[in-house]
Amino acid sequence: MSKTLNRRDFIKTTSATTVGVATIASGITLTTFAANDKPVTNAKRWGMLVDTNKLTEREIDGMVSACQQENGWGGEVHSTGDQKPTWVKKLKVKDKATGKITDLPLMCQHCEEPPCVDVCPTNASMKREDGIVLVDKHLCIGCRYCMMACPYDARSFVHEDLTDQNEHMPRGKGTVESCTLCVHKVDNGESPACVASVNSDAVIFGDLYDANSKINQTLKKVQSTQIRADLNLNTGVRYSGI
Repeated sequence: MSKTLNRRDFIKTTSATTVGVATIASGITLTTFAANDKPVTNAKRWGMLVDTNKLTEREIDGMVSACQQENGWGGEVHSTGDQKPTWVKKLKVKDKATGKITDLPLMCQHCEEPPCVDVCPTNASMKREDGIVLVDKHLCIGCRYCMMACPYDARSFVHEDLTDQNEHMPRGKGTVESCTLCVHKVDNGESPACVASVNSDAVIFGDLYDANSKINQTLKKVQSTQIRADLNLNTGVRYSGI
């Protein structure tokens, strides 16, 4: 299900409004993910560029489905409405001047200065040295402060007991979760599932610091936008065409 937003308001305003208290749930610590057991360093900064002029609505649906299948969310049976997890949202953004409606995917923006990390009382919300923002399920107490702090409404709370989880992406009732950029795949030299599902260069993933990477070279050539750039978060996800 998609939502239509005013383009200017979408880029400049926030929308996260959830608060509450929950119990501890456990899982595999996400900080253990590292390619070939090598420590993650700040030599890389992983990022994504979404070209909304090239990306079709069907491809966005495919990105959402690929994320669900890879990470095991979306099959909850007791959660309803806003309780349902949404690691990737499909949004429609309308330009007031022209009436043009743009479809785009919105997920965790993997900020260089993530507000979710700043407000977390247990250090469960964290940013790896390579820029990927994660939630440590061992430490999350479900306070949902991070959900309130996120300008992108990118985090979800697990409201029910879960079964048949994917081994590489544990989830737990009473904890917060969001897009991980498929960290388990990235650490094995692969692209996130949502990126791999798009059979074009409408979504580019790579190392923002690498001058020879496709994403770095493309960002030098095209005009791109950070959503809520006024917050100076230096997001890892960028958009062109909006």
